[in-house]
Amino acid sequence: MIFFDTSVMVCAAHRTDLRYRASLECVSRATPASACCGAHSLAEMYSTLTGRPHPMRMPIAAALTLVEQTRSRMKIVALDEVEYIAVVRESARAGRMGGIIFDALLVACARKANAETIYTWNARHFRLVAPDLAGRILEPGN
Repeated sequence: MIFFDTSVMVCAAHRTDLRYRASLECVSRATPASACCGAHSLAEMYSTLTGRPHPMRMPIAAALTLVEQTRSRMKIVALDEVEYIAVVRESARAGRMGGIIFDALLVACARKANAETIYTWNARHFRLVAPDLAGRILEPGN
């Protein structure tokens, strides 16, 4: 199973992004049997696509279409409340602050899915959260 971070899906949505081609090549091969993403990524993807400054901002309808397409192309992995709070507690114990909590939640989803590969454009944070998975955490094109 391949796990996709939000960053890859967002880059695959913008032709002007320098990482577009590598991201799109990875995402375009996704099927529910071979690929997954975190449930939170759907909201994060919508937020990023509709919240960027103009002219990068995507119209609401187009962003929703991309979120729906992602949902149909990938298995969606969600944490239950016990798993969710466990990630928050572990992050607190590790002294992690700020937005890295979202990376930790997505790593937990990748673990839950038994992902063999995790594609992200934020490999440094993912490896910081999960050094034991460092060999599985890749940038598209690698």
